[in-house]
Amino acid sequence: MVPALQPFSSFRRNTLTSYLHLAAPGARVFARAALLLTGLFATGGVAAAGTLETVRQRGKIVCGVSEDAPGYAMREGKGEWSGLGIDFCKALGVAVFGKADAVTFTPLKRADKLQALRAGTVDLLSGDDAISASADTAQGVHFPVLLAYDGQGFMVRTAQSISSALELSGMRVCVAAAQGDEEGALDYFAGLKIPIQIVKLDRWGDAVQAYEQKTCQVLTGNRSRLAAARARLPAPVEHLMLPELAARQGFGPVVRQGDERWADIVRWSAFAMIAAEGLGVTSANADQQAGSSLPEVRRLLKGEQLSKSLGLEPGWPQRMIKMIGNYGEIYERNLGARSTLRLERQLNNLAGKGGLHFAPSFR
Repeated sequence: MVPALQPFSSFRRNTLTSYLHLAAPGARVFARAALLLTGLFATGGVAAAGTLETVRQRGKIVCGVSEDAPGYAMREGKGEWSGLGIDFCKALGVAVFGKADAVTFTPLKRADKLQALRAGTVDLLSGDDAISASADTAQGVHFPVLLAYDGQGFMVRTAQSISSALELSGMRVCVAAAQGDEEGALDYFAGLKIPIQIVKLDRWGDAVQAYEQKTCQVLTGNRSRLAAARARLPAPVEHLMLPELAARQGFGPVVRQGDERWADIVRWSAFAMIAAEGLGVTSANADQQAGSSLPEVRRLLKGEQLSKSLGLEPGWPQRMIKMIGNYGEIYERNLGARSTLRLERQLNNLAGKGGLHFAPSFR
């Protein structure tokens, strides 16, 4: 006789596996389906319950961030966080709760970040997380939108009179193993048939120190890290970032796969900040612009139909822009002219100004 099945909520994987061997052929179909669902709930975790609902019950958003990502996620001496990814998490706090401080930041080692997200320890990752085919398709996570475009560059001393990476033949290049820049440098110079000598250090700080002590003639890493390293050197003007990039990278928030509503909230929050810049809406004039004669501006700031779809309160884009700023504002204070990095926007400009950022219509 086939044993009576327990309620689905009490199923355990080992119980179902044993049942597959005992059950009649017809009942095995049901057991296999239940086993599959059990696996989905086990891996889906918070996503299955709905991240938005979980966040609201908790009363705050938990943002996973890098421990040290210049321009994206940095903790200051007093423990305060700053960076593009930090500002974006605060923007989500405004979108969901109406306040920027409804967010807590959890620093994570690079190797632990995806597992922490999949396990539900954090609600999203926001910092210098680079999209890749394997990360976006095969590791249970999803990149809903790209917030910044960066790339692996090269820094040299101005005294070397070098103006291009094409002039680095035979030179010693410092790389940090923890950042994964060795492969990018080797692939780049192999394609150019230019020989280089890799000086591999364990951590980024070690690579910067080796460059400062002239153990190597070139330092390679993301442009944001190079800019931060240059700003901390005794004479920043004596160091130059070359124009070439070994590899281009796109950084953006990361969410769990399987929760489309949460992914949509993250995506359209970013689009709202980008659209606001394009429409001339800033933190200073967001309230005034809510009464604009332009339909697209009113649609953006009130977000009535979009709010229903996302499960957010109407007017969240207006509050978010007023409290956090548009995309240009958060870029400039974290990576651009108002920051210590002073990185030109280039690809991070709006599409109408030669960059890659644009927002779809808010109709």
